[in-house]
Formats: sequence, C-alpha cells, structure tokens
Amino acid sequence: MSASPSLTAGAHAPAATPSSPSLSRGDVRTLSLSALGGTLEFYDFVVYVFFANVLGHLFFPAEMPDWMRQLQTFGIFAAGYLSRPLGGILIAHFGDVLGRKRMFTLSIFLMALPTLVIGLLPTYASIGVAAPLLLLAMRVLQGAAIGGEMPGAWVFVAEHVPSHRYGFAVGTLTAGITGGILLGSLVAVAINTYYLPAEVNDFAWRIPFILGGVFGFVSVYLRRFLHETPVFKQLAERRKVDAELPLKTILRDHRAAVVVVGLLTWVLSAAIVVVVLMTPSYLQKVHGVSPQLSLWANAFATLTLTIGCALMGWGADRFGTRAMMIVGYGGLLLTSYLFYHGLPGTPLSLVLTYGLVGLFVGSISLVPVIGVRAFPAAVRFSGLSFAYNMAYAIFGGATPIVISLWLQKDVLAPAHYVAALAALGLILGLLPISSRSHMETQAHKA
Repeated sequence: MSASPSLTAGAHAPAATPSSPSLSRGDVRTLSLSALGGTLEFYDFVVYVFFANVLGHLFFPAEMPDWMRQLQTFGIFAAGYLSRPLGGILIAHFGDVLGRKRMFTLSIFLMALPTLVIGLLPTYASIGVAAPLLLLAMRVLQGAAIGGEMPGAWVFVAEHVPSHRYGFAVGTLTAGITGGILLGSLVAVAINTYYLPAEVNDFAWRIPFILGGVFGFVSVYLRRFLHETPVFKQLAERRKVDAELPLKTILRDHRAAVVVVGLLTWVLSAAIVVVVLMTPSYLQKVHGVSPQLSLWANAFATLTLTIGCALMGWGADRFGTRAMMIVGYGGLLLTSYLFYHGLPGTPLSLVLTYGLVGLFVGSISLVPVIGVRAFPAAVRFSGLSFAYNMAYAIFGGATPIVISLWLQKDVLAPAHYVAALAALGLILGLLPISSRSHMETQAHKA
C-alpha cells in the first residue's frame, strides 16, 4: 500500500472543474446566494445571545434569583449547540442520499421559522411556564438547522467551484457565514441605541427575531435558483449514492478523518466562542470596559474576522493549506496573548488589538477547506457534518463552563485557552495528517 495523501494537500479534492482564470458567473451566483443565506442563518442563531438578558427577564419568573435566571437563559442557548449533531447527521444523511440542494434549502427554512416564532412568542407574564418551554423548543430547532447549514453550505460551494479557486470560495463563504455575527452585533447596538431600555423590554427585543425570520424566508426563495452540484449528479448516475448508510461508511472507513476534523473544530470553537462571543461580557465584568466600547470593539473584531476568513482561503489556493495553517494558527497564538495581556489599555489599543486577533480568528476557514477534502464525495456531507457537529457540541458547549471556572483563578484564562488550541492547530499544520484507510483509494475519484 502506498503512502496516503495528506488532508492538507487536497485528498478527496471536491471539484474536478477545468481551470479558468476566475470564477464563472454561475460560480459567483452560487457563492453569493450561499453566503447570503449563511449570513442570515447564522444571524438567526446568534442574535439570541445579544438579547439574553432581556429574554431572561421576560421568559422566567420575576421572583427567580438573577443567577438562576441567567443560568437557565444560557442553558436554553446551549440547547441549540446540543441539538446540532442530531440535526446535522439527519440533514447530511439525506443530503448524501437525496441531494445537496434540497437539504441546503431545508436547513434555512428550519432556521427561519423558529426565529420568527421567537419574535412572536408570548412571555412568562402571559402564559407562564409554557413560555420558556416554547423558547427551548425553538432553540432546539435552530440548533438542528445550523447543524445542517454550515457543512451543507461548505460542501455545496466546494462541489461547484473550480479546484484552483476552492480555498477562496470556501473561505469567502465562511466569511459570509461569520458575517451573521457582525450583523447580530450591529443590530443589537442599533436597537439599544435607538430605543430606551423600557422600550427594548416592552417590544423592541422582538424586532431582530422577526427581521431574521422574514429575511430567512427570502433566502429560502432565493435558493430555489441554485442548481444541484455536478459531483452529486455524477454520483447519482453511477448509482453510488444510496449503496450504504453514509454514517456507517464513515465510522468504518474514515475514523482518522473524523478525528482530524474534530480536533480542528475544537480549535474553531475556541476561537469563536471565547474571542467573539464571550469576550464582550469578559471586558465588561473583568476589566470594567463600558458596554458601548466592548460592543463596538467586538463589531470591529468580527469585521476583521470576516476579512481574515477570505484571506486565509485565498492563501490556501496561493501558498497551500499547510502554510496558511502555520501562519493562521501561529498568529492566533501570539495575538491572543497580545490582546488579553494588554487589557484594558486605551480605547484605541483595545479596539486595534481586538481587531488584530479577530483577523487571525479568520483561520477558522481552514477547517472546512480541510474538512471537505477529508471525505469522498459519496459520504462527504455526512462525514463533515458528523465530525464538525459532534466536536462543536462537545467542545463548544463545554468552553464557557471551562473559561468561567478558570477565570476564578486567572484573569488570563481566555488567552491561555485560545493559545493552547491555536498551538494544537499549529501542530496539526506541521504534522503530515493522513489516513491509511479508504481515503487512499478514493483520493482522485471525487
């Protein structure tokens, strides 16, 4: 048996499209519609966290202790993470069996509907304990939808674009998806600036959810103009699609790929959960930074994150995935210490260093660049979805608890955690990542 190909070198390359100087008009349309839908869907998923305090007051008893209310509110938020694997596995299974496009459209519908419902839900004062239960049910549906959306979007775009534009396309799509966090942050700033606190608690908190639901349905309509991927059409013609349950094939033949993608997802979850989602609260509680400054700094860091995602994807095409892993994860390790160790600093230094670490958080786009290539086309959607969602549910769900406990002993806990995971990504970039199983025989068939 010959040496197996490295995942970072392009095993199971998803597209065999002939080279062209640039993306075709069809490629640009596919990328644009996919990125737009991903942005809106991720916005729907994360906007909850920007209004968590308001939701806690409205959906739980007024006499409940504040710490208990906050715990239950974030528990409902975490339920969205826990439901990701199941939703991702089911949607990915049918994506490998029935087609990428159908499940790609279904996932955004499953996100838009519960988001709209959240915006219309009656509060605890109106219907009692049914209010938080309904909120929990909607978050579970949202988690199931996002579990299928992100792997589905990566696979859908990767199987459409020319191979020499693969990294840039996947990186740009990831930038669009993470742009949903930026959109949520800006909407939260706008709502809290335009409306008085009493108005936000009364009715204005509903606006971001209703808008998210409406725009989600618009994306469902727009995705009808997308076409099934050429790779899936070829599989269907060769009658390979439903030969075996995709998950069974993955667990038997692609365990090494699952481990590698899972570890890289751990790095991704650390960067997103700690640097992007938890840091605004950390700045306020630990360093006394004003809510306005922390939110604006976070918005700037999220903007540089979206730019970083596209740059890392472009670099993967130009210089190779391994080189960009070294640059991206090495930069994340260094800038995380630069940012957290320099806090609170001046407002200008805080914003600039937050933006710098945000730029290197863009290395998260290398996870789908590697992950899509890690599995052959017949089980690609299921393989990426299973590895990514299982790892994100475990590590993404545990990260806030780990950081909260660690902060009791060390205010630099976020820096240590992010740097340690960045080091893991750097090691994976330096080592020859390969499998000696079914990956070898399928390397050039996808």
